[in-house]
Amino acid sequence: MLIVHVSIHVHPEAVDAFIAATLVNVRQSALEPGVARFDFLQQQDDPTRFQLLEVYRSADAPARHKETAHYQQWRDTVAGMMAEPRTSVKFDNLFPEDEGW
Repeated sequence: MLIVHVSIHVHPEAVDAFIAATLVNVRQSALEPGVARFDFLQQQDDPTRFQLLEVYRSADAPARHKETAHYQQWRDTVAGMMAEPRTSVKFDNLFPEDEGW
């Protein structure tokens, strides 16, 4: 499993539009065969900050995800909503040891 945490900071006036656009992407992403989990989180004390928690079944699944029409539409739609470039950090899953979950 490959886990990616994507940190996103959006302009205050774009929060509602960002949520709407991202929910479309998240719902479609969760259906991809290479995706085990795709969570969309909003920070409680700063509603302009979000996290995408993406869990992929293989190392090449993120590249396949970025080829999808729904990802590309999301990327283009939200680009102007961001207060700063999004960042990501990749993690390896150590537990549970059986990655078939």
